[in-house]
Amino acid sequence: MLETISFSQRQRLAYIDFCLLFKGAIHRQDLINRFEVGLSAGSRDFTLYKELAPDNLIYDPREKRYFQTENFLPVFEHDAKRTLVKLANDISDGFDAIGDLHFPVESASSLNVPDIFVVAKVVQAIVNKKAMSVIYTSLSSGSGARELVPHSIVDNGQRWHVRAFDRKSQSFRDFVLTRISKVTVKAEPEVHECIEQDEEWGRLIPLEIVPHPKNIKFPTAIELDYAMEEGVLTLEVRAAMAGYLLRRWNVDCTKHASLRSGEYQLWLKNRQSLADTDNLAIAPGYTAEQAAYTA
Repeated sequence: MLETISFSQRQRLAYIDFCLLFKGAIHRQDLINRFEVGLSAGSRDFTLYKELAPDNLIYDPREKRYFQTENFLPVFEHDAKRTLVKLANDISDGFDAIGDLHFPVESASSLNVPDIFVVAKVVQAIVNKKAMSVIYTSLSSGSGARELVPHSIVDNGQRWHVRAFDRKSQSFRDFVLTRISKVTVKAEPEVHECIEQDEEWGRLIPLEIVPHPKNIKFPTAIELDYAMEEGVLTLEVRAAMAGYLLRRWNVDCTKHASLRSGEYQLWLKNRQSLADTDNLAIAPGYTAEQAAYTA
């Protein structure tokens, strides 16, 4: 049936499908406002969608919106990799609701791709500010149930993570999306579990990165690569993300620039800025006596 429908109506049907998958619900007015169609046209779109997938949505007259059902199966194919990249860059091609989802997604990755239904449930929990129960497989403890309160999707340069409050450890941590399964969205979290209480996420730290003083013979080349000003690249990054960036760029974080192999073309000049920052065991050469943990 989809092949016989006009392109513009397929866009609107795909939008309904996307909202149900990633947000869990949609108002009729959402569709009307997004595509600037009349009330009757919007009603016809929902009627047609219900014909295509009668078990996908149910209308709540009290809230005046349609909700995803437990039997929901998307009518359109939503690619996980493309969706994450578009979320990271706030890009919409008209077949989704990217522009309507306002929550942090840091960077974009071309490597491993999580399951689209896991991504959808995590996004639902973030958008609707809910907790979620998951089965998580950890390197240290294997598979087990966890209750998380997610607030952001992040990219460490290799893998997609979700930043969340972990009720097991009572702390904010990073969880690899591909290790998450069987997601169930739960009730609203407590105040101490919300993004505002994630100090490592909210705190910005300055990094002064320079060409490696011992490994680079012609530092001007590195200065050009990174658009350095007066030989220094100054960045402000979230404390929770600092370790990932330093590892991704192979930044030597030793006090005296002592990592001498060729892959270290950069050195962190203001190493002291990393004080009291977690998750730095992955930062090359950083050996501060502090706790560091990656889920």
